[in-house]
Amino acid sequence: MTMSLPIDAAANELLSTDPLALLIGMTLDQQDKLERAFNSPYVLSQRLGHVPTVAELAGFDLDELIAVFAGPPALHRFPKAMAGRVQEVCRVLLERYDGDAANLWKDADSGVELVKRVASLPGFGKQKSQIFAALLGKQFGVRPDGWREAAGHYGEEGSYRSVADIVDQGSLEKVRAYKKEMNAAAKA
Repeated sequence: MTMSLPIDAAANELLSTDPLALLIGMTLDQQDKLERAFNSPYVLSQRLGHVPTVAELAGFDLDELIAVFAGPPALHRFPKAMAGRVQEVCRVLLERYDGDAANLWKDADSGVELVKRVASLPGFGKQKSQIFAALLGKQFGVRPDGWREAAGHYGEEGSYRSVADIVDQGSLEKVRAYKKEMNAAAKA
């Protein structure tokens, strides 16, 4: 399946075919616009002149990586912090998953294990881990036993709560409406 986010078509293609790009997009999806977060792996590959590997990003000189993230335009609202975060995620992938982002989810034998693995990554709390598990299940067919339950309400069929549910403009608008409603409820 090809992602259908409101970003460059080539960026959607990269997210759909490169597990590291997808994971980087999810890593960047905090305190910034969804579109920028998920478009940034493509912009990063353009700036580097190739699609980066886990080992490459894990070993990158941090100051140089920060400069790449800073742009212009910046790959994230907080380029210094997020360059470091992406590097930390890649180091964990190198240490625990043989430098292959897909190994993070490939042989998870349950939804609980999948969410636990994702939550062990730097910057991935419970909610973000559940959203990523829902994204993997709903759009990439990664469905270990109990994945919907482990993904919480993000795993519910027919829900429009996160990036996991965005497949076209209509679903994007439903997700945005849900987030707006949740933000209003939190402020009340």
